[in-house]
Amino acid sequence: MTEVRGALAQREIALEQEFVDQVYVQLERAAKQTEALAREGHGRGRLGHEGGLVERDAMVFQAAKRLATLNAAHEGLVFGRLDLVDSASAPRYIGRIGLRDEHRDSLLVDWRAPVAALFYQATAAEPQGVVRRRVLRSTGPKVIAVEDDLLDADAGADLPVVGEGALMASLSRARDRSMHSIVATIQAEQDEAIRAPSRGVVSITGGPGTGKTVVALHRAAYLLYTDRHRYQSGGVLIVGPSGVFMRYIERVLPSLGETAVGLRSIGEVVDGITGVHHDDPPVADVKGAARMAEVMRRAARQAVPGSPREFRVFYRDDTIVLGSRELSGLRRRLLSQGRRNRQLPRVARGLVDLMWRQVRGERALDRGKGEFTDVILGRADFAEFVRDWWPPLDATEVLGWLRDPDFLARVAEGVLSQQDVALLSKSWAAAISTEGSWSIEDVPLLDELRYQLGDLPVSTDHDEDPLADLVDDTLRELTTVSDREYSKGPRTALRTEDDAYAHVLVDEAQDITPMQWRMLGRRGRAATWTVVGDSAQSSWPVPAESTRARDEALRDKPRHEFHLSTNYRNSKEIYDFAAAYADRVGLDADLPRAVRSTGVEPSQRRVDDLEEGVRQVVRELADALEGTVAVVVPSSRRAQVRDWLASSDLAADTRGDDARVAVLTGLDTKGLEFDGIVVVEPREIEAESVTGHATLYVALTRATQQMTTVSVR
Repeated sequence: MTEVRGALAQREIALEQEFVDQVYVQLERAAKQTEALAREGHGRGRLGHEGGLVERDAMVFQAAKRLATLNAAHEGLVFGRLDLVDSASAPRYIGRIGLRDEHRDSLLVDWRAPVAALFYQATAAEPQGVVRRRVLRSTGPKVIAVEDDLLDADAGADLPVVGEGALMASLSRARDRSMHSIVATIQAEQDEAIRAPSRGVVSITGGPGTGKTVVALHRAAYLLYTDRHRYQSGGVLIVGPSGVFMRYIERVLPSLGETAVGLRSIGEVVDGITGVHHDDPPVADVKGAARMAEVMRRAARQAVPGSPREFRVFYRDDTIVLGSRELSGLRRRLLSQGRRNRQLPRVARGLVDLMWRQVRGERALDRGKGEFTDVILGRADFAEFVRDWWPPLDATEVLGWLRDPDFLARVAEGVLSQQDVALLSKSWAAAISTEGSWSIEDVPLLDELRYQLGDLPVSTDHDEDPLADLVDDTLRELTTVSDREYSKGPRTALRTEDDAYAHVLVDEAQDITPMQWRMLGRRGRAATWTVVGDSAQSSWPVPAESTRARDEALRDKPRHEFHLSTNYRNSKEIYDFAAAYADRVGLDADLPRAVRSTGVEPSQRRVDDLEEGVRQVVRELADALEGTVAVVVPSSRRAQVRDWLASSDLAADTRGDDARVAVLTGLDTKGLEFDGIVVVEPREIEAESVTGHATLYVALTRATQQMTTVSVR
């Protein structure tokens, strides 16, 4: 019987390979046509007039976009087939992009197209005219397996059915260090969230393993397909919890043919600044609180530390003095008119007005304010005073002021407790020794300061040609729009006024602090949103405060709620263990239904020697499993456990970003999944923060196949 099934599978694979070969021939033909379009576009640039340059830019840009799409979709291009009740209809093939044959007839349907929705929405209970749904699994252009779901047994009695079903086959495969597209196995409740209305906010909730992240990424691809002009020109920002997580998901959208998307961890949202580490939980809780917005507002309005407190000048018959009272009054007046950096053009004139009020001598009064202004503005000592008293300020400079305990105590008075001030002082003092070593929790504070300080004013002197020094006989235009679009790296030095996107996708939203919500809200004022999370996995200790900040960021946009109820990641044995833990410690957990059983129960290992015990358990899982293994440790033990494994026979498995064995903290594992998990000293993970129970619950839900906890007896 097994031989018969094998022969049937091979025959069906061969039949599908014939069609897939046709598709790749057409893909190659489309790529050559696109390259020809690009060459023609470059030729238009040699016509010798501006119209030719415009045509060149447009043609080359469109060609570059199409070529990038064709190249990105090459792997697993054809993944689905629908056989319909209407026997007169040819099978409908579904792929990562749409393609037409040489006669302009549809050859391959883009998975996002409305006509492809049946592939995801048809079920055995409601087949909707679909007899058989087939998933093709390929390596490059070679079909290596097919998996069938027979949805209408009566109508499909004569159709061959191969495999155990696409979903179960997919769930059983080993993981690597990257998330993969689920475009071939999207389930009906997931598809509903992916194709939700674009307007407003789509909220995707669900317990561990329900596919929230990958569904949200497919939704981003769907939005780009349905309204490409809006979302590609305005930009799509995808924000995740960590750099590890962003590397994990970075291949999903390119595999779906989408490359015009910005992926940033929560510590990289502000251009030009990267948070390199998490603060200890007590410090992070203070920095993330909404009350820090007022502290940043006050800091941005303070006099520059070390700035001059007096300016004295003799003019004609008068000694004119600007003292602390006059300077404080002018500072308050300027700040009442707008943000600090925007007031730079008004500072010198404001100081001159204050000084003119002190003029009493007849000679000076006779000559008038105009001459007085010219004389004062021409003085080098006055220019130096203006620069020192009201310099253009950068957010990092102002946050640096808070390293002074006295300055911090002054701006935090009545807002933060003495204990809060002490925690912040210690945190920022420690950062002095490491240049630019801002924490992830510092990044939204820097963004708040950027907003409070405002941008430097842009010169409006139209008589000055900013290109004057560049114009000579050798100046030529060297780049096209497409050159600039596809060669540029991460955006830097974005102006706070223009720092906005057309769509913002926030993953692990339950961990976003109030200050981080303020930072994200500025980037999505006019955007549509996708917000993904599970409250039971939250590492933020004051959920109500975070909810208020989220509502302020999202404003009054319409909401669309979607809840995912099936756990596709964990085996039933592992998730039952995690769910029992959540119930025992009082987490109000969303408990999805696990659909897969392995027969392997999680184990709890008690050891006398923690080092040797960890090595042994990791070795056992690495030998037993084909895919990845994560060792989840308390933050204080991360370097120690890495050294243990690096000095063992497991060293080769722990090297590099794509290492098969990874040592991570509980927070690092957010959104990730591995074939095997080793949790080291669970009680220490619990004790690290007030949300330690949630962090441990996250760690216990990361494994797809096997899990072991290790602790000293």
